[in-house]
Amino acid sequence: MCAARLVEAGHEVVVVDDLSTGHADAIPDGCKFIQADIAAAASGLLAESFEGVLHFAAKSLVGESMQDPQKYWQGNVVTSLRLLDAMREHGTRRLVFSSTAATYGEPAVTPITEDTATRPTNTYGATKLAIDHAITSYADAHGIGAVSLRYFNVAGAHGAFGERHTVETHLIPIVLQVALGQREQVQIFGEDWPTADGTCIRDYIHVTDLADAHLLALANAAPGRHRIYNLGNGTGFSVRQVIDTCRKVTGHPIPANVAPRRAGDPATLVASSQRAREELGWAPERADLEVIVRDAWDFTRLRQES
Repeated sequence: MCAARLVEAGHEVVVVDDLSTGHADAIPDGCKFIQADIAAAASGLLAESFEGVLHFAAKSLVGESMQDPQKYWQGNVVTSLRLLDAMREHGTRRLVFSSTAATYGEPAVTPITEDTATRPTNTYGATKLAIDHAITSYADAHGIGAVSLRYFNVAGAHGAFGERHTVETHLIPIVLQVALGQREQVQIFGEDWPTADGTCIRDYIHVTDLADAHLLALANAAPGRHRIYNLGNGTGFSVRQVIDTCRKVTGHPIPANVAPRRAGDPATLVASSQRAREELGWAPERADLEVIVRDAWDFTRLRQES
C-alpha cells in the first residue's frame, strides 16, 4: 500500500521482500521487485543511489515472540542493524521505520503520547524498542534523518491492498471471516472491563492514512535527527463496536461468544497523534469505523472471488 502511494507521488520504488509472509501479487505496478533476505542483501542493494529507506520488515506475532525470542532478536534487531550499516556505508540519508505502540507496554494512562514511558511486555515490542534506540544512535553519529511511526491496529484496505495473514490475529479480519463462513463465531475476551460497554477499546488506523503518514515522514526527515510519532484515530473503538459495525456492513449476524479475559490485556489503548498533526501535518482522513470496515470487507470479498 505504501509502495503504491510512493509510485503515485512520482517516486521510483524498489520493493525488497523475502516473501516469507508477504505476497508477490501485492507488489504494485510500477515498482521494481527484488526477492531477497534484507540482512544479507542490504549492502549490495543500497550500493545504488537511494533517496531513502522505508523499513517495514519484521516478525510481528506477539505470542510467537515469547516462545521463540531468538527468531525475533535475530530477524528484527540484527536485520535492522545490517540495514543501518548499509545506509551508513552508502550514504543513504533518510529512514522511516515502522515501529509499534507495543513499545509502551501497558500504560496506566491514555491517550498515549510520545513521552509515555516505554515498558514493552513482550519480546516483539522489546525488539522494536531496541531498533528505535539503535536508530537514534546512528542518526546522531552518522547524520541519518530518521522518523519512527508507532501505532496499534492497522485496518481497512485500499483497493487490491489489504490484510492477508497466514496466522490471523487482528480483530476486524477475524470478524469478517465469520461473515464469510470461515469461522463459526468471534470470541470476546471479557465483558466486564471498565469501559462503556464492558469490552476492551483499541485504536485503529486506516492503512491509507498510515501510508500517507509514511510519505510525510520521508519528506520531513531531518539530517542527524530521529523523531518519533504516535499515530491513531484519536478515540478508539470497543470490541462490541467493531462487531456491531461488521454486522451492519456485511449484513451477517456474526455470532459472538464471551470468553474469559486474557492475561495482560489493558482495558483501553489509544494513541495521541497530536505531535504528528503539529509537526508532520498529518491527520487521519478515514477514522470512521464504518469506512474502515467497509473497505476491509470489499477487499475480503474481492480476494474470495478471485
